This record gives sequence, C-alpha cells and structure tokens, in this order.
Amino acid sequence: MSIRVGKAAQAPPFPAVAKQLVHNSQIRHNVRHATDVIRNKRARVVDEMPDWQQLRDAGHRIKEHTLHHLDRYLLQFEESCTRAGGKVHWAADADEANRIVVGILQANGEHDVIKVKTMTSDEIQLNSALEAAGITPYETDLADLIVQLGEDQPSHIVVPALHRNRMEIRELFLRKMGLETLGEKAEDLAAAARAYLREKFLRVRAAISGANFLIAETGSVCVVESEGNGRMCLSLPQTLITVAGIEKVIPTFQDLEVFLQLLPRSATGERMNPYNSIWTGVTPGDGPQEFHVILIDNGRTSVLADEESRETLDCIRCGACLNVCPVYRQTGGHAYGSIYAGPIGAIVTPQLLGMEHSQSLPYASSLCGACYEVCPVKINIPEVLIHLRNKVVQNGDAPLEERIAMKIAALAMGNSSRLGAAHKLVRIGQRLFENDGQLTGLPGMMANWTATRDLSALPPESFREWWSKRTTGRSS
Repeated sequence: MSIRVGKAAQAPPFPAVAKQLVHNSQIRHNVRHATDVIRNKRARVVDEMPDWQQLRDAGHRIKEHTLHHLDRYLLQFEESCTRAGGKVHWAADADEANRIVVGILQANGEHDVIKVKTMTSDEIQLNSALEAAGITPYETDLADLIVQLGEDQPSHIVVPALHRNRMEIRELFLRKMGLETLGEKAEDLAAAARAYLREKFLRVRAAISGANFLIAETGSVCVVESEGNGRMCLSLPQTLITVAGIEKVIPTFQDLEVFLQLLPRSATGERMNPYNSIWTGVTPGDGPQEFHVILIDNGRTSVLADEESRETLDCIRCGACLNVCPVYRQTGGHAYGSIYAGPIGAIVTPQLLGMEHSQSLPYASSLCGACYEVCPVKINIPEVLIHLRNKVVQNGDAPLEERIAMKIAALAMGNSSRLGAAHKLVRIGQRLFENDGQLTGLPGMMANWTATRDLSALPPESFREWWSKRTTGRSS
C-alpha cells in the first residue's frame, strides 16, 4: 500500500475488496462489537454536555480560520519552536520526510527507535524506510504493536487492531513474543505487552511521535493517548522527532480548551484522555535534549487550494465517523486500501494520493449523513464525497458502461415521449427478471445493484399514464 503522492499504485477497487470482506463473519463481528461499544460510550458522555453543539461550532471555526491563514500560523510555529530549542524541518512529500528522519537517526548513531502512535508516519510508510536503512522501529501503542507483530494493516483510525479479537491477539503474542504461557483476559494481554515494551522504553535512546496539535503561539506539541506509552516515549529518550501534517497547527494554547473536550468524547467516549502530553522545545537536563519537528505537506496544499474540499483538513482524527458508518461497519477498514478508512478515508485518500489511486472511494458511502452528524468539527463529508464523485466524472474516469448508461438515461429523460417509450420497453424486458414484483439477476452493471439491494419492477402503468386516464375521465 503506497502513500507517496504521484507514485502510488492504483488501489484495488473498493467494491471488489468489500465483497470479499463482507463474507468474513469474524471480522464483521469484531468490527460491529467494537464500534457499538465506542458509540454507546460516546453517546453517554456527549449527552452530558449542554454546550456540545457550541463546542462543535467553536472547533469548526478555529480550524477554518487556521486553514485560511495557514501560512502565517506555520511560520509562527516554526519561530516559536526554534526559539524554545527545537528544530523545524519542512518536507514536501513522503520521500523527503523519510530522508530527514533517517538522516537524524543515522547522525546520532541510532539503530533502534520507539514510536508513539502516529498515523502520519504510517501515511508516509516511515517504518519501511527505517528498516531499509537498518533502523528497527518499535510501535508502543498497544493496537499498533498488535498490527506490527501481525504484519498486518490498521483498520481503524483510533483502534487500529479493532478487527482482531482477544483470542487472536493472545495467539499472536505467544508466537511473536516467545511466551510459553499467557492468560486469556485483557489484563493478561496488557501485562505481556507491558513487559515486552518496558525493555524498549529503558534502552532505546530515540523516539518518534505524531502530533494531535501543534500550537503556533508557543511552539508546543500536544499528544493525547490512553495508555501511558506516549509519556514514556516523550520523556525518556535523548532524541525526539515529531512527524506531523501541516494541518495539525492551531493558533493559540487556549484553543486546546475546545479540542481537548471534543476529541476524547468523539474518539473513545471518555471525558478526557488519561494522558495529555504537551512539550515545548528543549529543557536542559530534563527530557529529550534534541528535538525535531518535521512538517509534512504530502498533498495537503492541493487539498487546501480546493475550496469545496478544503474542510477535509479540519479532521482531528477522532474516528467517530467510522463508528456510525453503515458501510464501514459491514466491511471494516481494510477495504479502503489506505490507513485512512471509513468516511473520512473516502475523502482524505483520493485527495492525498490522487484520484487515479482510489477513484472508487468517493462511492464507498450511502450518503446517509451520519458521519456529518457526529463529526466534532462539523466536516460535511457527504458534500465533499459528491464533489469528488463529480471530479471522477469530469476526469472521464467513470466506467465506460456507466457513462453510456447515463447518456442513455439523459436522452430518455430529456423528452416525455422518449421517457414513455422507454417505460414500455423496460416493462417488456423486465418480465425475464421479475419475481414477486422484484427484479433479480439483472445483467451487466445492473447485476451489482440487484445482488445487494431490492429493486421493484416497473408498475403496469406510469404516473403520467394513470393521471392522463384520470383527467380524461373527468373531462368526459
């Protein structure tokens, strides 16, 4: 799965992969159970907030303001971070970002690095670049560790190993950690991961983090997490490298007041994250003594330039839209061909990778609007999906049979006489496929519809025909 802009191979069509995954009952059960738990928790803690909609409005306004002045706030962040002892690097794409990270680690003679959960590093395939340079990365987030040990791909933004159940994880730990025995309780699995990672925390001298927020006013970086692994990575190593997309910047420290209420409730159904780590530059004798921030574009300025889809960059990676999406809940995350799954992935991936990479993703939605209703920063995902579908059509990338069908439909519907004639032809042809008033087993592109949806047969007469008879009877 390549994420490099302009170099990414075309992802498998979403319908083809989804068709395989919906037959995997274990994955469907795991995904539904996990998303149900998170949705129920989120509903309880959101209902406690009488000003929830005002918080959403505030978050939306802050993100929109920041994007309109992104150049100014990025430069302010660089200045503030540098003044505090950090070093800021700018990376146009994934390859440049990876070269910078590898270069810093090699300059310090590091052969191992521990990582705080960071989707941006997954986006640029940093682990592969590190391994190619002889540097071993260790994921310390429990879910990311499970994915790494299983040589798997993440399936959710917040809980990447959501598609795995407890027994699968137990078997994986026994095999990969060289354990002779391991209990079946969640506490047993957590204890095994803790013992495995503790040695890495105490030995490895370099760490890589992501960033939930970059604060322009102070040059600070904020990471929120629930396990404490982040705190270990951010305080024990001598060298710390933060990898973040340019859209993560927010103007002021006070803005965190809004986002630290929106994010935990939307992501995991918690009132606050157990660990909120905020650090600024370098403090002599305390924590990392060398601090780097790599600001990555990797397609983001192209999204910023498109007014109709710019709000995609508002995303704070909470994953709430995945938990309510009826499509994601049936397929899981692997069908999306990207680390960004679900509704937000359906709009992020085609824009960051290019429409040629994943042009089927804008259609991986029922447009029910549930994603917009739960988004903490009010990204109108359905509208962006429609905008991207229009791009597919305008670029001439829609399937040939679909384009032909739409031209025929436009021709028939452009004239009432032609539409009436088309109705008569369809009524004759549908007799071969009609069963109890439903059409089944239609040929060609219509087969995809009748294979998964109900399609009623055309009635014996159209509304126009019925109305014509009714009005004629009255006039006589």
